[in-house]
Amino acid sequence: MNWTIALIIATAIAVIVVPSLVGRISFEDAYARLKNGALVIDVRSPGEFDSAHLPNAINVSLGEIESALPRRLKDKNQALLLHCHSGMRSEMAKKKLKRLGYTNVFNLGSYARAARIVTGV
Repeated sequence: MNWTIALIIATAIAVIVVPSLVGRISFEDAYARLKNGALVIDVRSPGEFDSAHLPNAINVSLGEIESALPRRLKDKNQALLLHCHSGMRSEMAKKKLKRLGYTNVFNLGSYARAARIVTGV
């Protein structure tokens, strides 16, 4: 195989995979925060949320996170565990909320990963 092609493929994989892994909270930390009252925030669209969602999750889409969440949640120290389909939108939402002054915001990552944490499976 040509080394140039292999390098391009490896770079493409890194660009897709690495950002979704960076910034995610560990299983252990997420589970501990969940047991201590953290809120699970699903930042997917309302349609995605309606098709399937985690027990007790609150739906605040990424596009509305900066306006809707502050109206619903005044305590900026409340632990928030964010997730979406792949973990990309929840990472963006985490950054937006941190800029708004929320101090205890964490990215669970993908829906599948969040489901394993929330359900303990």
